Amino acid sequence: MTAAVSSVGLQVISAFTMIMDFVILVQKTLLRTISPPYRLRDIIRQLEFVAWESAPVVVFSVSFAAIVTIIEASFHMKLVIKNDALVPGFAALLILRELGAVVSALLITSRVGAGLAAEVGSMQVTEQVDALKILGIDPIRYLVVPRFVACVLGGFLLSIIANLVCLFCAMLVSQIKLGYSPGGFIMAMRTFVGFQDLVFASIKGACFGAVIPIFSCFYGFRCKAGAEGVGLATTNSVVTTSVAIIVLDFLLGYIFSFFY
Repeated sequence: MTAAVSSVGLQVISAFTMIMDFVILVQKTLLRTISPPYRLRDIIRQLEFVAWESAPVVVFSVSFAAIVTIIEASFHMKLVIKNDALVPGFAALLILRELGAVVSALLITSRVGAGLAAEVGSMQVTEQVDALKILGIDPIRYLVVPRFVACVLGGFLLSIIANLVCLFCAMLVSQIKLGYSPGGFIMAMRTFVGFQDLVFASIKGACFGAVIPIFSCFYGFRCKAGAEGVGLATTNSVVTTSVAIIVLDFLLGYIFSFFY
């Protein structure tokens, strides 16, 4: 009984310590982001990795997501109410408020988040992070801040691109498959969504992007020695970030619902 209580107590203390370390990392990252030096060259290099290199994967994936959304919505509306006139509006609503931002963020997590966690974890295992501290270089300012800024900007840009591509593909499928003209699609879309939906979607993309490097670098800094440790840190970062994005999507969606 005593051993069980002791084990539970150690787990609680470990979880509390982990949460405090995460909060401290977030605080230090935000403070160093708004204070010079800004390391613009590193930010641009990371932005190329996050946004430019991720764009083809995001565009390809969200295109098919939009096609599936239109086809499935049309099928079920015809099945239930025998009419698919509301498909363009409902599809645009789903794309702008959920699909574009969330799918692009999860794709960035699987590509960028895993890479960041593995990179920082490898540096931690090989004592490169300790070497930076010995040289008087702040690891958070050197490693986390450029990736944080790049992911926020990249998430913002990719969210806008993903939503516009989704809407364009949805319009094409509506024209080819359902017989709606581009003008008819746009008119039906405007009934359900407005420019503020695109603004809120871009804000979601920026918030989702901010989550990715924080969790990736957090688990990277806590990486244990060996290839297994790096793999575990990468897995934990991707899983935790994905869950955080889903929870954050719910919170932001609830907050934005007061502005519609």
